[in-house]
Amino acid sequence: MTTASPLRSGPGSLPIAVAPGGAATDPQSGRALRLALPKGRMQDGVLKLLADAGITVSTSARGYRPTVSLPGVQAKLLKPQNILEMLDAGTRDVGFAGADWVQELGVDVVEVLDTGLDPVRIVVAAPRDLLVNGRLPDRPLVVTGEFSRLATAWIAQRNAGDRFVRSYGATEVFPPEDADVIIDVAASGATLEANGLVVVQELLRSSTRLFASRAAWERAPVTRQAIEDLALIVRSVLEARSRVMLEVNVPAEWLEAVIAVLPCMRRPTVSQLSGDAGFAVKAAVPRQGLATLIPLLKATGGSDVVITPLAQVVP
Repeated sequence: MTTASPLRSGPGSLPIAVAPGGAATDPQSGRALRLALPKGRMQDGVLKLLADAGITVSTSARGYRPTVSLPGVQAKLLKPQNILEMLDAGTRDVGFAGADWVQELGVDVVEVLDTGLDPVRIVVAAPRDLLVNGRLPDRPLVVTGEFSRLATAWIAQRNAGDRFVRSYGATEVFPPEDADVIIDVAASGATLEANGLVVVQELLRSSTRLFASRAAWERAPVTRQAIEDLALIVRSVLEARSRVMLEVNVPAEWLEAVIAVLPCMRRPTVSQLSGDAGFAVKAAVPRQGLATLIPLLKATGGSDVVITPLAQVVP
C-alpha cells in the first residue's frame, strides 16, 4: 500500500481511470474513477466514513449522482446488490457493499477493505416448537428468505426434500403458518426473538466492505493505484476510530516500565520535561483497553494522563 497523495496518477495530477477496453487514460481526456456508493441502510455510515476521511459527498433528496470532493471521481448511488453487479460487469471501478451479497449473487469482485460497519449474520432460524432436541426435524420443510442462492445451497446440503419460497421483505413473519424455516439477516437477533424464532445455524458473517472491479484491479495499474489510495485514507479513519492519543508524564526511573506496558503502534514518542522532572511519553493506543491501561500506568509511576481523540492514523 502506497503512502502517496490520495487518488493521483502522478505528482500533482488528477486520478486516472480505465477507458473502454481496459486501457488507462487521463480523466482530462477520458472518464473519471467510477465510484459506487450504497443507497439505503449502509448509506449514512459510508458517507460519514468518507466525511471523516476529508471526502465530502453532496447529495440531493432525489439525486443519484452525488458530487464528490475528490477531483476526477464520478459517483453514483446504487443499491448494494446493483453495485456488486456493476463491479462484476466492469461499469463501475470501486464501490461499497455487503459481503453477504457477494455470496448471494456469485459475482467475481476484489475485496479491498473491510470497514467493519453494519456487522450482520446470515442465519437459519425456525420456531422453537419446530425443533427436536434443538435440531430441525428430518423431514421436508418450507424454507423462505431473500437469499435464494444461499438458501438453495443450504437445502441441497441438507438433502431432506425442502422447498424454497422467496420472500420480498419481512421474512421473519412467515413462520409458522407460511414457512417452517427462514434464512435471513440478523444483527442483534432481537427481531427474530420478537417473532418467536431461534437461530439454528449461522451461514456467514457480513459487513460493509470496499470492493473493486477485477478488470480495474488487474488490468489498469493506475486505476488500481487510485483505488488503493482511496482505501488508504478510509483505513486511516477506521484505525483512528479504534485508537486514542495517550500522553503520560513519568519520572526517569520509571520510564522503561511505562514504555513496557504501553500498547503503542511501534515505539512511543518520548520528550524530556523541563527542569529534569522526567519525561512525557506519547503514543496512539487502542481505545478498547483504556479501562485497564490507565490504572496500570498510574501504578507504574505515570501521572498527568491525557487522552485525546484521533481523526486519522496512517501507519
